[in-house]
Amino acid sequence: MSARIIDGKAVAKSVREDVAAGVAALEKDHGFTPGLAVVLVGEDPASQVYVRNKGIATREAGMRSIEHKLPADTSQDEVIALVRRLNGDDEVDGILVQLPLPGHIDANVVINEIDPDKDVDGLTEVNAGRLVLGKDALVPCTPQGSILLIKTVMEDMSGANAVVLGRSILVGKPLASLLLAENCTVTTAHSRTKDLEEVCRGADILCAAVGRPEMVKGDWIKPGAVVIDVGINRVDAPEKGEGKSRLVGDVDYDAASAVAGAITPVPGGVGPMTIACLLKNTLTAAKRRRGL
Repeated sequence: MSARIIDGKAVAKSVREDVAAGVAALEKDHGFTPGLAVVLVGEDPASQVYVRNKGIATREAGMRSIEHKLPADTSQDEVIALVRRLNGDDEVDGILVQLPLPGHIDANVVINEIDPDKDVDGLTEVNAGRLVLGKDALVPCTPQGSILLIKTVMEDMSGANAVVLGRSILVGKPLASLLLAENCTVTTAHSRTKDLEEVCRGADILCAAVGRPEMVKGDWIKPGAVVIDVGINRVDAPEKGEGKSRLVGDVDYDAASAVAGAITPVPGGVGPMTIACLLKNTLTAAKRRRGL
């Protein structure tokens, strides 16, 4: 068996196009343009790249991109004050505080200052609670993107056995809730799970989000299963030359592809969906805030 490759770039492109069409309709019919505010504290190189890419994608979708770049020594109180100002700004529909924050700032405190109706990262305790309770919530972007990718190959997940490998608040826990909402039978597996390989072999849908390079081997996969690899890990690549590296997921891609029915690659799978779903959440937030 050779697995079907789930093309995250193509699906993300479709999501972004739908968002752009929705933004254009709002401008035409209601005369407003959604705005996304991103707060970056410090000089973390990866965070700077993420913020730049988010800004480009936001503008390409026809929305306003508002960036607040603060020095690394900005106090927690100053960051909170900015978030509160953005909460009260009617021109801002979505607020994203780029993580990680410098060590002297408590990320949980800052995140929970965001108005839940503008929390387009879906990380506030209010939105987490709404998701668990099955209420309308702004859902974290990576889990939401994972569900959209699964639906490209399994539109009806009802009754499927789903295993989520990882229990983080960013991916594992919200993804398990989303799979439950799709009427899957969900198992959350982690480092303390007994017979982990056997648990994974029972999955019709296996989602790996542990941050360990190629941890999931080919013989962990049920024949024909849908495999969603959320991991992105940089490992040495001596075949490319000294000091070179390559990106791999949490799944041994080559071995798993020989068994699975469908699989996401790394890169080019779940990754592109994160920004696409951020834009989707911003459009959703803008419409809900105006009762549309």
